[in-house]
Amino acid sequence: MASDLLLSLRLGPLLAEQVPREVVDALLSVQVSEGVGQPGGFRLSFGTGRRSLLFRELLPSGALDPPARAQIVVTIRGQATVLMDGVVTRHEVTPSAEPGQARLTLTGEDVSRMMDVVDFTGVPFMGLPPEARVALICAKYPMYGLVPQIVPSVYLADPNPLESVPAQQGTDLAYLKALAAQAGYQFYVEPGSVPGVNVAYWGPLVRAGTPQPTLWANADTATNVETLTFTFDGFSATQYVVLVQEPITKFPVPIPVPDITPVNPPMGARRPTPLKVSAIRGLAKLSAMQATGVALSRAADSYEVISGQGTLDVLRYGQPLRARRPVTVRGASLGYDGAYFVKSVTHDIKRGAYTQHFTLTRNAFLPLP
Repeated sequence: MASDLLLSLRLGPLLAEQVPREVVDALLSVQVSEGVGQPGGFRLSFGTGRRSLLFRELLPSGALDPPARAQIVVTIRGQATVLMDGVVTRHEVTPSAEPGQARLTLTGEDVSRMMDVVDFTGVPFMGLPPEARVALICAKYPMYGLVPQIVPSVYLADPNPLESVPAQQGTDLAYLKALAAQAGYQFYVEPGSVPGVNVAYWGPLVRAGTPQPTLWANADTATNVETLTFTFDGFSATQYVVLVQEPITKFPVPIPVPDITPVNPPMGARRPTPLKVSAIRGLAKLSAMQATGVALSRAADSYEVISGQGTLDVLRYGQPLRARRPVTVRGASLGYDGAYFVKSVTHDIKRGAYTQHFTLTRNAFLPLP
């Protein structure tokens, strides 16, 4: 690795521990992915021989069998970032007669994968509001250091135990995501600031906040992106409406749904004109507040008409670019400069190099004043 980049790898059956030097030396590449609507994932590739510690002890003893714990930490100029705290889901072995050319690949996901293995359908939650159910389910996984970060919902009503008792449907992960969908929320798990601690977030997808360091393109020595391409899909901007039945004539009246909320502000000065109009279906069985939350979330996603894809030299950037956070772009021309939301990121780490592939989204042109 480069002198100002340090990679720390921890593996273990349940509690991950620092791997021996021989394992670190055999590590060829690390890939970590994170993004909206997808679980965090990782891929570790080792090049080694038949008599190495990996093949001699760790694999035969089952130390790397699923769901072995894996933690990946990068330190850039003294600043440590936990990229992944997950579990191994499978491993692949490619033997070779050439010395040191055998390959071992470990593939895995973040620790939320362990919330999706047991079906708890039918477990009752008498009188508990959705937020309390989320906290209670997360408390079942102390071995994975889950710290719930719950945003109370104004769209979900507390159940009346005299009328009904809510019961879980499916696994813990499926149920938490279903509760989130009813409020127009999201549920995901991402690593915390220290290894072994994970944040279980249940709340709205927040596109506002303090931006990450600026991505510079075409800026001479200040340039830190290697490639950057933007796309504008004019027909993807959709004006969503909900159909409300007029009480006298019973005629459905379309009510426009705004796509701007405090957590989804305009990210530019000129909003694209929606070229499509579509009614939001499937709200009839929801309460008025639940339907409002789902409709606002759907409308916010419909205006992600400007997207950007690029690659980044992390050592030049100074820190890893993280998904689900805003970032500022400069040097991409007036129309495309300004604030963006980082939708997904893939980290690629090899000896002496650390690059990222990223996807940005935005709901307007031109930077804000």
